[in-house]
Amino acid sequence: MKERENFGSRTAVIMAMAGSAIGLGNIWRFPYLVGQDGGAAFILVYIAATLVLSLPIFFAESIIGRRSHANCRGAMERLAPGTKWRWLGLLAVFTPMFIVSYYGVVGGWSLEYFIQACSLKFVHTAPEDLTGTFGEFIARPWAPVAFHLLFLLVTVVIVAFGVRSGIERVSKAGLPVLFVLIVVLAIYSVSLPGAQKGVEYLLKPDWSKLTPTTCIDALGQSFFSLSLGVGIIITYSSYVSKEENLLVSGVGTAVSDLVFALLAGLAIMPAVFAAGIEPGSGPGLIFDTLPFIFAKMGGIGAAVAILFFFTVLFAALTSCMSLVEVGVAYLTEERHMSRGWSCALIFVLTGAAGTLCSLSFGPLSQVHLSGQGIFDFADSFASNVLMTLGGLLCVVFAGWQMKRSDVFDEFTNGGTKTLNVKCFRAAYFLIRYVAPLGVAVLMLTNLL
Repeated sequence: MKERENFGSRTAVIMAMAGSAIGLGNIWRFPYLVGQDGGAAFILVYIAATLVLSLPIFFAESIIGRRSHANCRGAMERLAPGTKWRWLGLLAVFTPMFIVSYYGVVGGWSLEYFIQACSLKFVHTAPEDLTGTFGEFIARPWAPVAFHLLFLLVTVVIVAFGVRSGIERVSKAGLPVLFVLIVVLAIYSVSLPGAQKGVEYLLKPDWSKLTPTTCIDALGQSFFSLSLGVGIIITYSSYVSKEENLLVSGVGTAVSDLVFALLAGLAIMPAVFAAGIEPGSGPGLIFDTLPFIFAKMGGIGAAVAILFFFTVLFAALTSCMSLVEVGVAYLTEERHMSRGWSCALIFVLTGAAGTLCSLSFGPLSQVHLSGQGIFDFADSFASNVLMTLGGLLCVVFAGWQMKRSDVFDEFTNGGTKTLNVKCFRAAYFLIRYVAPLGVAVLMLTNLL
């Protein structure tokens, strides 16, 4: 039997997990939620939600993954053999495959806009002529489908190379580049005339805008951004050696994700204010609004556009790799398929489902599920049902099904990590009581 791969170092662990967390959730979703929910007040709630709720769930999934050293389905069989918890394992495999089907569509949009930036389209087009071009593009029948499939193909090819040669190598090489690029973009953005209002919007909280909806959005964004409830953390942690410190890797991932999200806000919001555009422009902010801004920048707009959409594209790629790896781990270990054939099967299935999602903006726009288009239904169902249910079950499993001694053993490396031992009681309380309650509230709120 082939020996199971592990990540090569602590740096590789943090880079891979941070790469899964740092994605379109930070660049595409976070800025428009900040604009929609009142700026700094939302950000402070988001940070608190990450540390108090999402990080304990991250620890719970990490403990499950490393304790079992197996894929999501195998983890449940090893830790709770012969029980109904096996359904959690199957849910944790199905959810990321479901998400890839529409996430790859947005990845395709990122690829298309990167190519447009490289062709200098945004600086050779009058700003007013760019208005509405995003809607026109996604409504076209087959171009978005082609970019979706190309993006997905690149993803599965990288994953096919394996944990160390594929995922680890790309994450270690690409994540530092992402941080450098987003810092460069943030510095440029805050230097624009009129950008000061955007910086104040991000840093000065207006507590009058803090509403229950703001809190729920911040909680949901924190959950979404750290890739919780989708089997990624379980799968990646199963590749972590027993010597690695789960407290350090968890905090390192959460901090990296928070810092990148804040930098993304600084890269986008000051530019939005400088251009006199409404900050709550919604999900189309980076694809519809920002090209308009790049066009108004003149010559330097070309370089800024290329850097920005390369950052968006690579962030989408690292997140999509982690989603695909969950399915590959299941197929190779439980169904005994080769890594190459597993990647091929996932490409065909998610590519076909993603094609339907993409066409829902064009030829299939009249097809509705629960009153929503196919893409919007997939996004809503994954975020509001699958992810929250998976996260809730994982934290309940670690807090109530696993033995306390086993959780202690994984979290503290057998009691050898002094800081972890000191933090264990608080972490276990959050895992056992606070996190399940928080996720349950989020789930019920989303469903009502």
